[in-house]
Amino acid sequence: MKALLSAVRMALSALTRARARSLLTSLGILIGIAAVVIVTALGTGARKSVSDQIESLGSNLIFIFYKPVSKSGAQGALGTGGGLSDRDAAALEREAGALAQVTVYSDVKAQVVSEQGNAKIQVVGADRKYFEVRSFTIERGRSFTESEEQVKAKVCVIGQTAINKLFGNVDPVGRFVRVGKYPFRVIGTLKSKGQSPFEDQDDRIITPIGSWRSRVAKTRGDQVQLVMATAKTADRVPQAVRQIDAILRQRRGFADGEEPDFIVRTQAEFQKSQEAIFGILTMLLLGVAAISLFVGGVGVMNIMLVSVTERTREIGIRMAIGAKRADIQMQFMTESVLITAFGGLLGVLLAAVSIFFMQRELGWTMVFSTDAVIIAGVTSLVVGIVFGFWPAQRAARLDPIEALRHE
Repeated sequence: MKALLSAVRMALSALTRARARSLLTSLGILIGIAAVVIVTALGTGARKSVSDQIESLGSNLIFIFYKPVSKSGAQGALGTGGGLSDRDAAALEREAGALAQVTVYSDVKAQVVSEQGNAKIQVVGADRKYFEVRSFTIERGRSFTESEEQVKAKVCVIGQTAINKLFGNVDPVGRFVRVGKYPFRVIGTLKSKGQSPFEDQDDRIITPIGSWRSRVAKTRGDQVQLVMATAKTADRVPQAVRQIDAILRQRRGFADGEEPDFIVRTQAEFQKSQEAIFGILTMLLLGVAAISLFVGGVGVMNIMLVSVTERTREIGIRMAIGAKRADIQMQFMTESVLITAFGGLLGVLLAAVSIFFMQRELGWTMVFSTDAVIIAGVTSLVVGIVFGFWPAQRAARLDPIEALRHE
C-alpha cells in the first residue's frame, strides 16, 4: 500500500508538471467515455419509451391482420372469401375462452372539416368495445350506444390532436365535423394517450363501424381491416393466440400446417421486434464509441512512450538509489491510469451535461443510469492499464547505467 501511495504521489507530480500535455492526452478518453454514456442513456431511454408506448396500446392486446394468400380449391363452408369480418370477431368472442374482449377496426385518412378549420385526420370505424380493448378513456361527453351502432348513427368521438386541428380551444362536444358529404356530431372526447410506435393515438375520430362502412369508406358486407382482442390475463396470451389460430383456421378453411390468410400478433412480439432494432443500433453506436476509446488509448500509449524517453535519466537515477523494476513499472502504470481516469471523469460530466440539454432542448427520452457510469469508470481504468502496460514495461527494463548516461 505504501508503495502504491508513493507511486500515486510521484505520478501526480509528473502529470502536474506537464498539465497541458496530460489534459490533451485525456481528451481521446473523454470523448469515448462521453459517447458510451450518452449512447447507453439514449438506448435505455428509447427502450423505455417504446415499452411505455406499446403498453399504452392496451392490456394483453392481440392483433389479427388479414393477409391475402393463394389457395387452391374451394374455401371452407364458413369461409369468407376475403378479409376479416364482424362474424369472425363474433366467433372469436363466442368460442375463445381465453379472450376477454374482441373488437373490430377499420380506418382511413380523410379530409375532415369543422367550422373552425379542416385537416387530414385518421377516421376510425369501430364498435363500443374498441374503447375498452384499446384502453381509451372518455374525457368529456360519452361513447356511442348500441342503438347508435345498429342504426349507423352519424356520431363520433374525437381525440385531442384532432381537436387541436379542427377546433383549437373551442369545446367540440355537440358540434359537427364533416367527412366527405356527411356531417357527424361530436358526442365525446378522448383523454390523451400520446404517440404509439405506429401512430399518434390522439389524431383520430372514431365512428360506429356501420356508419364508417356506409359513409366514410364504402365497404362490401361486414368486412373490417383488423380484429383486436384482449386476453383475460397476461399469462393466458399464448393460449388465446392458439385458440384464435384454431378457430379462424376452421372458419376460413385452412388445415394445420397450411399458410392461413391471417396473421396473429401480440404486444410482446412488437416489443421484441423493437428491442432487436434498438439492440442493433446501440451496438453500432457503441462500436463507434469503442473505436474512439481505442484511438484515445493509443494516444495515451504514445504520450507515455514519449514520457519514458524524456525521463530516461530520471529513471536511471531512481534505479541507482534503490528503486526496483516493479517500482518503475508501477509509477508509469499509475500515470497512465490517472490520465484515463481523469478523462473518464470529465467524460461522465460532459455526458451528464449533454443528456440534460438533449432532454430539455430536444425533448429526447434519455435515462442517465448508474450502470453506465460504472461501465464508463471500469472502461477508463482498463484502457489505462492495457495501453500503459507497454510503456511501463519499457521503462522498467531500461539498463540503469545506460539510463544515467542518457542526455
